[in-house]
Amino acid sequence: MPRMVKCVKLDSEMEGFDKQPIPGELGKKVYDSVSQAAWKLFLEHFKMIMNEYRLNLMDPKTDEIFNEQVNRFFFSSPE
Repeated sequence: MPRMVKCVKLDSEMEGFDKQPIPGELGKKVYDSVSQAAWKLFLEHFKMIMNEYRLNLMDPKTDEIFNEQVNRFFFSSPE
């Protein structure tokens, strides 16, 4: 039986991750409260950001931008 979480983005009980999708505290937060379906939406969102700003995945600054976007997408209150 899949692991279920109350998804913060989609506001419903949905299938969660088997393991943290990213390392660290942010990864634990995502693991605990983000569904796989919402994560797929985020990855599409970040793909657009990468293309728009021509981000380089080898640049450590891109990791900072990624983490910032994860926080905004899932854990910031709507303005």
